[in-house]
Amino acid sequence: MEQKWIEKVLKGQAKRFLFGHSAALLRILAKEGNTYDLFLEWAERYGSVYRINMLHYVRVFTTSPEATKEVLMSSKYHKDILLHTRLFNLFGERFLGNGLLTARDHEQWYKQRRVLDPAFSSLYLRSLIGTFNEAAEMLTTKLSEIADRKAQDDVRQLISRVTLDVIVKVAFGVDLELLENASTFPKAIDTCLRGLLYNLRSTFFQLYPKNWAFVKEVREACKLLRSTGAQWIHNRKVAIESGRDVPKDILTQIIKTVRIEGSMTKEDEEFMLDNFVTFFIAGQETTANQLAFCIMELARHPDILDKAKKEVDDVIGMKRDISYDDLGKLVYLSQVLKETLRLYPTAPATVRHLPNDIVIDGIHVPAGAIALFSSYVSSRMAKFFKDPLEFNPDRFHPDAPKPFYCYYPFSLGPRACLGKSFAEMEAKVVMAKILQRFDFTLMPNQSFDILDVGTLKPKSRVVCSIRHRKQSA
Repeated sequence: MEQKWIEKVLKGQAKRFLFGHSAALLRILAKEGNTYDLFLEWAERYGSVYRINMLHYVRVFTTSPEATKEVLMSSKYHKDILLHTRLFNLFGERFLGNGLLTARDHEQWYKQRRVLDPAFSSLYLRSLIGTFNEAAEMLTTKLSEIADRKAQDDVRQLISRVTLDVIVKVAFGVDLELLENASTFPKAIDTCLRGLLYNLRSTFFQLYPKNWAFVKEVREACKLLRSTGAQWIHNRKVAIESGRDVPKDILTQIIKTVRIEGSMTKEDEEFMLDNFVTFFIAGQETTANQLAFCIMELARHPDILDKAKKEVDDVIGMKRDISYDDLGKLVYLSQVLKETLRLYPTAPATVRHLPNDIVIDGIHVPAGAIALFSSYVSSRMAKFFKDPLEFNPDRFHPDAPKPFYCYYPFSLGPRACLGKSFAEMEAKVVMAKILQRFDFTLMPNQSFDILDVGTLKPKSRVVCSIRHRKQSA
């Protein structure tokens, strides 16, 4: 068994002894490529377990469903300390800190999760359907203006502004109306994500003078998000202390994660801001990218598009507002959105620290290794999905066999995404309203490449010609 492990190491050795595989990954980043395609290539070449070297850090990449189940479904495997460090600060500026996504200590994480759960309960999410409808209406109004001009536009950018409007309104009680108003937030989020990618994969990035201007831009973007959060938290605290009614939203729950008894320590304030930034970014970026990829795939699969439109027509008709019960009837649209996340899981990977020796598919992995799991990689492998690169929503038909720990776009187990149901509801409402009212066609030069910026997004803009749908009598 030890010999097999040595053989895997030898096969995975990088050409450069010191930097290991870092050089290969940085070359992909420099070309604005997708590093997960390289991980997929290695998985197909070397099997279900292989080793990645980056300086003196070692990652063990695995696509084994059994190992995925064992590790991700258990609370004893913590987040990687190196990843935590790189997410805690972004080029020296506090970023996600010890928020729900990054907390390594199980008790610290569990305390946050327990307090934040009410903001994602089924009952509370049902009450948000009106807000989802309002935001989607703003998008359809903008799309109608484009259709009236018989014009084209970047739907990914428009949807990104809508999803940011939704998270800001629903989570923090603030109206930005980004489809009509200019804001620095979209650019700040994009800047932070691009900076995060280099911070994660290039140890010396900020040491090179040519990168200093960008590093400064990233730090300023972090400051903007955290200073905005500080002001919104302060306003909500004043409302609570003055006895005003406040929603049981994410912001209220964030404030409850620390005990407000008289004065609050600086670390308590930073702790609340950690979760503010976490939800501000996670609640917007991933859903926007999923919807952009979904439109991209539907536009090049007319048969699937027509089937989705027919279901929307049958369930919703010409109603302006989509009800919570309507969402449960949009079965095929759910399949389309799930298939989108299979090919394009916008949060493509997660990591865990292995505190004990473990055997994965006959390979002995020593204690202390860091295991890397990627839904993007496993979902694109023929051994798990027939014709894996084909966009086929029927894979998720209610009667189809369920994938076994190789499809997990929201992660798995106790650390699975808290906002999963929120994101699914929002995506379905927005997509249903688009299908209800518009036809869209991709421009002939549309690229289908994927850009890796920590999350995955379309590399080029998703530019579509927008037209009003002709409703049948």
